[in-house]
Amino acid sequence: MSLPAKLPEDLRPVGHHRVAATVQGGDLKDLAASLFADGMRLALVSGHDDGASIRTVYLFTGGPPDSRVELHVPVDRSRPQVPSLAGLSFPASRFERELSDLFGIEPVDHPQPRRLVLHQHWPEGWHPMRYGSGDVPPMVVDAGSFPFVPVDGTGVYEIPVGPVHAGLIEPGHFRFWVVGETILRMKARLWFVHKGIERLCEGKDVAAGLEIAERISGDTAVGHGLAYCLAVEDARRTQVPEDAQLVRSALLELERLYNHVADIGSLCNDVGFGLAQAWALTLREHLLRLNRAVTGHRLLRGGVVPGGARVLRLPSEDELGEIEQRFEELVELITSSALVMERFTGTAILDEAHARDLGVIGVVGRASGRTFDARITHPLADLRDGFSPTVHSGGDVMARFCVRVDEVRASLSLMVDLIRRSDALDAVTWIEDRSGVQPSEGGVGIAEGWRGAVVHRVELDEEDRLVRVKVVDPSFLNWPALPVCLTDTIVPDFPLANKSFNLSYAGNDL
Repeated sequence: MSLPAKLPEDLRPVGHHRVAATVQGGDLKDLAASLFADGMRLALVSGHDDGASIRTVYLFTGGPPDSRVELHVPVDRSRPQVPSLAGLSFPASRFERELSDLFGIEPVDHPQPRRLVLHQHWPEGWHPMRYGSGDVPPMVVDAGSFPFVPVDGTGVYEIPVGPVHAGLIEPGHFRFWVVGETILRMKARLWFVHKGIERLCEGKDVAAGLEIAERISGDTAVGHGLAYCLAVEDARRTQVPEDAQLVRSALLELERLYNHVADIGSLCNDVGFGLAQAWALTLREHLLRLNRAVTGHRLLRGGVVPGGARVLRLPSEDELGEIEQRFEELVELITSSALVMERFTGTAILDEAHARDLGVIGVVGRASGRTFDARITHPLADLRDGFSPTVHSGGDVMARFCVRVDEVRASLSLMVDLIRRSDALDAVTWIEDRSGVQPSEGGVGIAEGWRGAVVHRVELDEEDRLVRVKVVDPSFLNWPALPVCLTDTIVPDFPLANKSFNLSYAGNDL
């Protein structure tokens, strides 16, 4: 992918596949429009309070070949504003609202500038990521209800669900406007457990930062841990051994396996096919035990480390063959049920146009005809010519089920090839000389987690400590699509539609 001609002349290489330039706010829209026109996507927007100054960083990515462009925009501390890109990109509109809540940077001309992260009981004018913001202030008493857009008409009624749910599910509020059983509109309200992950990372050493990254969303320990390590290595200019990248890629697929198997079973459970759920749970448990044998942890923590990978052993081809056989038996059981196939087909459709406009990625995006997959766009290891992303165009629960099934098959095939090509189990490189690294240049890591692309951006100080970490989980981009696909769906199908997305609350409520 060639870079647009409109980009500033002072673009400088700042990492692997990445260039950066400092631009003024007045030029941001034109430059962003040029990047979007060239097929790049806005992967991340990060605020930075550097003490004496404030800046925003916009990361645009594209490929293949792997291309990354950063635009750094200085912000006036006395009047913190940036021009809104909401008219060019829906994800940009959400990044900007997050920026406004946490840093107090106003996106000028934003069409919907209301709060996103901070709930109404947080006091006005307090922005937790700004230095000098002080201790957490007292919450606003009688702040009032969230201003849901009402839906009126004969027979219309509301159904509030959550934020507290049965079982272990994390908090999220869903408000339905319904006639009979038909959903007219649904609004999801999240950020009930915003944890301050990015501020928590500040001042930590790289090892402590990895421990946090692996726990951002527990089922994505490899996805987040790998994106973090890639970002640290990019900042340090570390070259990771090929064997380590092959092992990392295998771990990423192993994480994809147990999560997709669990989701396939849960989809069946939501249509009353408990037998398939039981089969899937036994296979998931088998995979979790294999995970422990590989890294010492059922969720694969500790397998990816800065500079390389460490595992106790890798799965054998016989083990992978047994998993494949058991999985195909599960798929045969599910697809032989006409009732299950009927419930999946045509339910909760997200068409390609909406998926494109909303910037949806990962499993949900590929089920709606979107081809983006970071394993191709931002490759970690050479997956050879035989690999291509699994894409379906139906956009319904069936398409999301089929993407998961096909990705399990692809992951098993990839793992066999990756393991055959890897000679080392403990391939680690440490780069101690940081003299050439500029802290503000930082590093970016992108990994195709099982839900979709995970992006981390880090900046390190001269003592190799984290001064800024920005995280984007795919759930942040995909949550707005769930209400869209529910229009004209019936209320009893909400659990099925929700599970077919299976988005992370923890990954969103950072």
